[in-house]
Amino acid sequence: MARGRGIRIVLSLVALAVFVSVAGMVLLFVLVSRGPQVPDEATLVLRPGGGLDEAAPTDVVGQIIGSDAPTVRGLIDSLEMARRDPRISNVLLIPSGLDTPFWAKLQEVRQAILDFRASGKKVVAFLEYGSEREYYLASAADKVFLVPTSPLDLTGVASYELFLRGALDKIGAYPDYLHVGNYKTAVNLYTEKGFTPAHREMSTALNRSAYDQLVRGIAEGRGKSEAQVRELFDEGPFTPEQARAAGLVDGLAYEDQLDDRLRELKIASGEMRRVEGRDYQRTRPESVGIRPRSRIAVLSISGTITSGRSSYSAGNGETVGSDTIVEEIRKIRADKRIKAIVVRVNSPGGSSVASDVIWRELVITRDQDPSRPLITSMSDLAASGGYYVAMPAQVIVAEPGTLTGSIGVFMGKIAIGGVLDKVGVGTDVVTSGRNADINSPFTPFTPEQRVRLVNYMRVFYSTFVEKAAQGRHSTPERIHAVAQGRVWTGEQARAQGLVDELGGLDTAVRIAKQRAKIPEDEDVQLVTYPGQRSIYETLTQQIGRSATSQALLTSPLAALLGAGAALSVEGTQAVRAQVGLLTAPMTIFRRGEPLALMPFTFVR
Repeated sequence: MARGRGIRIVLSLVALAVFVSVAGMVLLFVLVSRGPQVPDEATLVLRPGGGLDEAAPTDVVGQIIGSDAPTVRGLIDSLEMARRDPRISNVLLIPSGLDTPFWAKLQEVRQAILDFRASGKKVVAFLEYGSEREYYLASAADKVFLVPTSPLDLTGVASYELFLRGALDKIGAYPDYLHVGNYKTAVNLYTEKGFTPAHREMSTALNRSAYDQLVRGIAEGRGKSEAQVRELFDEGPFTPEQARAAGLVDGLAYEDQLDDRLRELKIASGEMRRVEGRDYQRTRPESVGIRPRSRIAVLSISGTITSGRSSYSAGNGETVGSDTIVEEIRKIRADKRIKAIVVRVNSPGGSSVASDVIWRELVITRDQDPSRPLITSMSDLAASGGYYVAMPAQVIVAEPGTLTGSIGVFMGKIAIGGVLDKVGVGTDVVTSGRNADINSPFTPFTPEQRVRLVNYMRVFYSTFVEKAAQGRHSTPERIHAVAQGRVWTGEQARAQGLVDELGGLDTAVRIAKQRAKIPEDEDVQLVTYPGQRSIYETLTQQIGRSATSQALLTSPLAALLGAGAALSVEGTQAVRAQVGLLTAPMTIFRRGEPLALMPFTFVR
């Protein structure tokens, strides 16, 4: 009897817990669905920062504690709603801690700020610290204020690249990498000690293009000529007073002094009624007159492209699995409610085979229903394999600062037999088949093996070029002239015929609407594929990835790093850290797999 009563008590407690949980979820749903309280004449506060992710984080930690992190789409959607919202009178922009090494996403958010200003509403920017990226965003505002003790750190654009060949030579490792394309410089990380002439030519052109875009944006935002801005860059960095005197900022103030400054400028008549962007994102679009009718699919290809399922790991971040993307494309193709498709690419490339598999599925989708437009929108990166999956589109859209192109291929390995010899580790092999040891981690390729690999890469490169020519309505000869592994900015790529239009996702959606014969003034619903993974799905994937990473402890790379530690070569610990960071992408591909991957380091 006592046991039965105990069971009833337990069941009662479980029922109560379920009720409380359900009630809590219902209450949370009600609170969220109601949207935030927005007073009249409110100021929307936006705080761009961090890496400006495309969308909400998908790793476990990010899903639990990072849901409020600003994303590109979140910022742009908030600005569009605020533009239509009669309760929002202006925007306070506070960019801080932007650590992205790229420019395209910044340009996309900056254009959204300018579009908001076109409605007649004001944008005021406040900088606690004035670095190039924060200031570039701020320069799109009507007024810019800087903390009285902060420098304005405008000096230009510098590119830094690392070369590991010297470190590998010291520990006896031989980087045996092959490539097709004079500018396919991803292998230079391992094979060179400095710039080759082609590598320097490409990096100089990329750097100059980024600098020109930065100068142009600041000149337009601050009402100066490009020549004046170039002169100012050469005089930087600036003290706060120098920045104000040069007309780069409108005033010096602490955040608590902004109300007074805005009243003086007649931008506000009283104290700012602030609404934080993370709260405003809960605003229901229909409450500000946004009522979508048609549906446009946005297929996100964000991360390094690999075979299999998409996943996440600490060393490599997001990976885009061909199996996952093909599955999502087929879902889109089967949904007759979808009027157009936008492929949003933010990828440095990866597996050449996986890229080709995704390309094929997109071509099938495009050709099966020609009345349903297929448009590509490029984010920060759409290079090598990232460009490969962009090619089926009828129109390719990129930001001026997008890094794209890199039409080429490479493959190879780091032979660590010399490392092991130095520490007294012997190796031997038994083979059946002339080239069974072609992927040996201990020895370089034989001359015969090298010829076979180069021939294969040349065939793949020709296929890449031919498919690019078909997609671009060009010829293989013309594409080859701008390919050879060369990376271009979006602005350069448009001039070379690799890109059709400059702009962001909204530009791609506008083109998709035109081609799908959706009225220009009609709102559309953007349906994102793949959808947000649950925390359970993410956790199980990361546990699986962690288990896989344990196998890497016996990999050639791990042996290389371990032997380096045993040698105690001067600076080895720093080299180990660099090698571990920069070679992490190589751990997610199959041995001997040809890669369509852009150079690993563009540190600016």
